[in-house]
Amino acid sequence: MSVSDSINNSLIQDWADKVILVVEDVDTNKIFFDAALRKTNAKILWAKDGKEAIELFKANVIDLVLMDLQLPIMDGYTATREIKAINKAIPVIAQTAHVMSGEREKCMEAGCDDYLAKPIRLQILMDTLSKYLNK
Repeated sequence: MSVSDSINNSLIQDWADKVILVVEDVDTNKIFFDAALRKTNAKILWAKDGKEAIELFKANVIDLVLMDLQLPIMDGYTATREIKAINKAIPVIAQTAHVMSGEREKCMEAGCDDYLAKPIRLQILMDTLSKYLNK
């Protein structure tokens, strides 16, 4: 299998039985995630802040959370801690433009399972989601 085949394979996912909660307050990022995830057939729930994310998490069966960290009302660190207190088995993947040293550690301390630096590349997004959703 060539490198391009393996890249294409990871981009083709069928997650029709999965629910992904995307917590994102920036419209251009929402457009990227919508385009990236549409072909996977996953059910996508959207939250624009940490408080709304927790409400959606409590009201739905979620398979994975894509958590922005810089959010209005309640930041992603606090929301992640609350989500992990409800169900620590659900993977939470941090996504942030703040890639200063110590940021990854801060994410992990809050309970995140993984970390994506913005701007997020499609291949890296799909590889990371596959790691948690294709178990």
